[in-house]
Amino acid sequence: MKSAESNRDLKKRVGYAAAEKVEDGMTIGIGTGSTVAFFIESLGKRVEQGLSIRACATSYQSSLFCEEAGIPLIPLRKLDRLDLAVDGADAIDPDLNAIKGGGAAQTVEKIVAAMAARYILIADADKLCEYLGETFPIPVEIIPDSLAYVIGRIRELGGDPVLRMARYKDGPVVTDNGQFILDIHLSGKKDIFAYDAALHHIPGVIETGLFLDMAAEVLIGRDDRVDVMTK
Repeated sequence: MKSAESNRDLKKRVGYAAAEKVEDGMTIGIGTGSTVAFFIESLGKRVEQGLSIRACATSYQSSLFCEEAGIPLIPLRKLDRLDLAVDGADAIDPDLNAIKGGGAAQTVEKIVAAMAARYILIADADKLCEYLGETFPIPVEIIPDSLAYVIGRIRELGGDPVLRMARYKDGPVVTDNGQFILDIHLSGKKDIFAYDAALHHIPGVIETGLFLDMAAEVLIGRDDRVDVMTK
């Protein structure tokens, strides 16, 4: 079992490796999460050394980190394409499909991923899985008033949805968009593309945490190296 310190080292190794992918003059998208925090840390050091870039962030958390690191930010609403986007993942299958949304930011993260000419995921080896849904539930952002209806429809699709509750406040997690998160637990392997399509057809569902056929490259942090996975 990895210690908290060794897991931190893996995240730092892969976050710093991803920062080296950023080139002068790029407009980039920056994701959310503990691994991305190290990407931001390293990228800030490169900006201090003269790297010229523009960036947009996928969450308030990442925006604050970027400001502290001295990374120039531009509002996402002013951009329609990105040269590169880098983000973490909660689970990654052998085909580079991923689950994201552990930080409740998957809707904006998916917009940024779609805008990017090149989308890179960064993670430690513990995030690799045989199929999506095996190790991590599928987060779905929903309109609060649709809660009971969406739960019923997801159960009809063979999922066990659980409303995500906040840890340091009373009540459910509320996203940066003002919505709720359902975490869907699956009992076994599914045709994940068909399942994602079915979820998107439920009124009240805003976006899922299934990132399918989006990543061009995955960087995996291991004890002594960073592995690169490509299609």
